[in-house]
Amino acid sequence: MKPHQQLIYGLLLPELEFSKIQKLSQLDYLWVLQKQNLGAVCPKCAALSHAIHDSRLVTVRDQPFRERRITLQIKKHRYFCKPCKLPFTEPIAGILPRKRTTQRLRKQIKSACLNFTDLKKVQKYYAVSSGFVYQAFYEQLDLDLRKSQSAEFGASVGIDEHCFGRKKGVRRREFVTMVVNHHQKKVREIVLGKSHETLHQNLSQIPGRENVKIVTLDMSDSYKSFAKNFFPNAELVADRFHVERLIQPLLLSHRIGITGDKRTASVRFLMNRKRNTLEHWERAALDLWLKPNPKMHELYLIKEQIGRFYEIKGCRRAEIAFNKILLRLAAFTEPAIKTFCRTLTRWKTEILNFFKFRITNARVEGFNNRAKVVKLELSSGELKGLRL
Repeated sequence: MKPHQQLIYGLLLPELEFSKIQKLSQLDYLWVLQKQNLGAVCPKCAALSHAIHDSRLVTVRDQPFRERRITLQIKKHRYFCKPCKLPFTEPIAGILPRKRTTQRLRKQIKSACLNFTDLKKVQKYYAVSSGFVYQAFYEQLDLDLRKSQSAEFGASVGIDEHCFGRKKGVRRREFVTMVVNHHQKKVREIVLGKSHETLHQNLSQIPGRENVKIVTLDMSDSYKSFAKNFFPNAELVADRFHVERLIQPLLLSHRIGITGDKRTASVRFLMNRKRNTLEHWERAALDLWLKPNPKMHELYLIKEQIGRFYEIKGCRRAEIAFNKILLRLAAFTEPAIKTFCRTLTRWKTEILNFFKFRITNARVEGFNNRAKVVKLELSSGELKGLRL
């Protein structure tokens, strides 16, 4: 294909050929086009016909090109269907039946409605009426909604919940479960509730759950059992952030037992940070404080070991390092630490799956955070153009 032909092919809709261009004004151009004689399928009996009955001209508005408004004048063929013994008009790809605008113009108007400061600027820029702006906008929203409803789960999904509020009349919090498609980087579904029955009822109509290969989730036994049953062919991956922060309550309780509940204690901030981010004098001060507290010192070293654990490359090496962490924790006799050790043992497969797929639940946490911000803004009445 020659360069000028490639340019024309990129500008035009499929199966259309240039005839000529007319300049109507400084901003308006008329492109005279012709539909290629490729035959057409009868809409009634689906028979292919090449017998041309007659031709007619139709005028269609197209998307602007370099701020020039483009109108297409297309010569369409009418074919004669021999089985039906009736003529019919051939369709044009990119233009819906009985429409006088192209689909790409309608999509562009929808995008302009989302990005322009007001709809009057959209009307002025595209030289269309306000009624057409609303019609095109809501039509494209409806098409997007249909596409999202028919879309499958995808190969990898993430599951997480956030608190939606308190149920009226009951002193109990309501939760919202968010399901995110990692590949498309979009929210696939939001379900009010987190019980197995509620999730299954709302998610079972979405196709493709047998094609899901990876499910990321936090360390929730409820979501773990649901994901195993609902996604039969998927491998579960425990989010690394939730694994790393599991030891934080143990560090906090042991530190309070030594220093008391002093939230401004400098050692609290030093212990929460990774050791390789501390200055040399901060490490020296922390080691000096940990020296007379051997249990606290051991827990701190385990915390650092868990952090370094996620820097390992290779599943086999990661499994060896994880077993060393479990052996180290088994030396403690405190009930809370034993519970922590049992939790890590129960989630061993899901934790080690991170090293196979290198995927986390961070994207789901990000969407959850945005949902919380929207909820906060709505409750305070200060929502100012925030978009999900």
